[in-house]
Amino acid sequence: MQNTKPHAALLASPGMGHLIPILELGKHLVTLHGFEVTIFIVATDPSTTKSQLLEKTPNSYPLNILLLPYKDITSLLDPSANIVVRIAVIMRESLPSLRSAITAMKILPKVLIIDIFGTEAFEIAQQFGMRKYFFDTCNTRLLALITYFPTIDKEEEYNHINKKQPLQLPGCEPVRFEDTFEPYCNPNDPMYVVSLRIGVEIPMADGILVNTWQDLEPITLSALRDDEIWRKVIKVPIYPIGPWVKLRQVEQQFPRGNKVLEWLDMQPSESVIYVSFGSGGTLSKSQIAVLAWGLELSQQRFIWVVRPPMDNDAHGSYFKNKHDEIDTLDYNYLPEGFVTRTHKMGRLVPTWAPQEMILAHKSVGGFLTHCGWNSVLESIVNGVPMIAWPLFAEQRMNATMLMEELGVAIKSKVLESKGFVGREEIEKLVRKVMEEKEGKEMRVRVKELKCSGEKAFSKGGSSYNSLCQVAKDCKA
Repeated sequence: MQNTKPHAALLASPGMGHLIPILELGKHLVTLHGFEVTIFIVATDPSTTKSQLLEKTPNSYPLNILLLPYKDITSLLDPSANIVVRIAVIMRESLPSLRSAITAMKILPKVLIIDIFGTEAFEIAQQFGMRKYFFDTCNTRLLALITYFPTIDKEEEYNHINKKQPLQLPGCEPVRFEDTFEPYCNPNDPMYVVSLRIGVEIPMADGILVNTWQDLEPITLSALRDDEIWRKVIKVPIYPIGPWVKLRQVEQQFPRGNKVLEWLDMQPSESVIYVSFGSGGTLSKSQIAVLAWGLELSQQRFIWVVRPPMDNDAHGSYFKNKHDEIDTLDYNYLPEGFVTRTHKMGRLVPTWAPQEMILAHKSVGGFLTHCGWNSVLESIVNGVPMIAWPLFAEQRMNATMLMEELGVAIKSKVLESKGFVGREEIEKLVRKVMEEKEGKEMRVRVKELKCSGEKAFSKGGSSYNSLCQVAKDCKA
């Protein structure tokens, strides 16, 4: 009997922040909308295996997952190239493998869904007569900035980059220079050219999916849909379909016997701050030492995902896949005696932790985060207020949005001005979110957003209905 299921292909850029939302979207297309789904994952190292890439993901997925072979790009760019450029080159070099894999399929996909670094694959979708969708795995504010920036005149660009003036986005909050997307800080950097290209290519999609929901970003979404200027920039429908994170109880997410969860079980409700800089973020040696001092001075319980320091490379762990790359017992870059002094009040976790399970635990009451969008959503849907510590990419934009618009995070002014946060400042931030009135008020607001996200994602909600419309269009 011939397979009559519609077939969708999804292409994920390297990084957990891209891969997890892509996998979740694919799973829902299978389980709720009856699609056959193939996920293409790009290898970033000759030793990369599919199991390595999937071991950090929170669930098993009913999907056909294909690993596109590793392409050696060392001869194509400077060794010091920014992460944006490196990923863009990796994705471009993987296009022939993607085309060959699709050609070999018995049933060709009807639709191709790509994320931010995969826009050059639209040409392949066109070749095979497939519908094509862009999936913004971040928020609508970044979508607005990336698609609008290629349309601004030279004076606006000069004023934003050289005079550090805010960039006015029609109908939206302006983007301050200190918050702007990293590639737009220097027009002479190769990642500037990459980002301009992506901004031009995104509106070529048949539709744009965003990992957000209507009530989280109502002003920006309304502007992109209704403003006359935006209708000339983005002429295709925009579908907020998020949040693409898990909303399950801890007991359902991870088997008993996990030492971190066992330790959390013994702590009072909302008494632990979770500290993590995502799957790729790193700090300098001196900043790690000072962070340790700040946590100790705060006298708050903590779980800290610790990676070895890397000076002058905030995304130094981005392409690392294995959990066991460092000696789990060697923390010689931490202050002398720190591990011994804090062994009752905190837990150190080397390299990686099951973040979605930790944030879902009743004992966790705060999250010190780099503000990657995946981490932001996981914090919101679990009702956990944040300390924002952005490192790279669009994370400063996210941090400002969380603090100034949503009121669910605080951030250090010292970090903005000097790029380094002292121990007293860290102590103050941790105490504020865990003990003081401001932290309690943030906790109330983030729990309201949690309910809002659950409602949007549930049957009949705004995000649920958006995805239903996309699925219907793809089946037509």
